[in-house]
Amino acid sequence: MLPTPGFHHLHLNSIDPNAAIDWYNRQFPSTAKGTWGGFPALLSPNNVMVLFNKVDQPPVSKPQSAIWHFGWHIPAIRERIASYRQRADVALLPLYTTDEGGSVLISSDTWPNVGNVLGLTTTQIADARARNVQPPGGGGFAYMRGPDNALVEYVGDYPTERFNHVHMWQEHPFCAQLWYQQHLNAPPRASFGPVSVTEDTCRVPRGADRTWPALNREGMFRTPRAGVEFGDVVLTWYANQGDKPLVDPRGQLQDHIALSVADLDAWVSKLRGEGVTFLQEPYALGDTRAVMIQGPSREALELVEVG
Repeated sequence: MLPTPGFHHLHLNSIDPNAAIDWYNRQFPSTAKGTWGGFPALLSPNNVMVLFNKVDQPPVSKPQSAIWHFGWHIPAIRERIASYRQRADVALLPLYTTDEGGSVLISSDTWPNVGNVLGLTTTQIADARARNVQPPGGGGFAYMRGPDNALVEYVGDYPTERFNHVHMWQEHPFCAQLWYQQHLNAPPRASFGPVSVTEDTCRVPRGADRTWPALNREGMFRTPRAGVEFGDVVLTWYANQGDKPLVDPRGQLQDHIALSVADLDAWVSKLRGEGVTFLQEPYALGDTRAVMIQGPSREALELVEVG
């Protein structure tokens, strides 16, 4: 079996890559500015990157693709929020606590979770109110609006700051987990869903109940949930929230996800034999080579050969 790829980079389109990188440097001081393969790059200390492609028009994020947003682990999140609130270039986003309104800036300022779901249903919220359940405080997840209208998550409290995840949608989350396991040898996030799924068991309907806190007032569907790991970066996903199929992300703000492999030819042979869709045949990328394939919900995945 070929070794699991590493996470190489997330590729964004931007009208001003240098200004965008400067903004991320200010908000996440562990990052550095650089270049890779001829692209402006935001460098995270865990040896992963966000690469930028300059475009002439503001990039869009609709119709919705499988790539939802990306984020960082950070230490002392409440200190960071206090600092962000003083910065004119930062727009912190509310997390709505019910469909009636009300919001917080960090998830731990509302009711605690029940079970392994990061939110409460209407019935669970009513029960929490009746029992006068109090917010847990401490660390949690929060969001800000980034350059080019990017949705940026930051999560704490963690010992060090680093790029940590790409959050996604999938048409069938457990089937997507199976696809990444079979084709990319990726280990599943065991705490997010069943470790072992099959083609016969992976199609689980989206849960009927919306949950809060959520970025949208009407709430969010959080079951089923699944994901995989590439090194210390995780891809986690929920079911498609809408009624229309997810679209190809190329050309949008979040253009594609790139993974690193040691032997590109071996991966091309494996994936061809498994019937994976190729979006681009092997091509030169800086001083190396890459290939672009399509994931289970039309996400574009670039495999980059590294020494």
